[in-house]
Amino acid sequence: MTEHTVAVTVRYFAAAAAAAGVDTETLDLAKDSTIATLVEHLSDRDAELARVLKRCSYLSDGMAVRDMGKPVSTHQTIDVLPPFAGG
Repeated sequence: MTEHTVAVTVRYFAAAAAAAGVDTETLDLAKDSTIATLVEHLSDRDAELARVLKRCSYLSDGMAVRDMGKPVSTHQTIDVLPPFAGG
């Protein structure tokens, strides 16, 4: 992390974890990044992950993300939640 980046922790669950190949990772993103920028960055890495991310919901520090244009910040945790079946 530099003065021009933020370190964001991404936690993947279920199908998102399988597609990402990890449960958790920390990414250094440009300081002006948004959640949409983060998802775009992740999607560019792998076609299967991109496919899964299109169906996911996101939490930012435990709160539902309603605005994908929300800026990310250092020490923020983004949870990637694919649709879950069951009841």
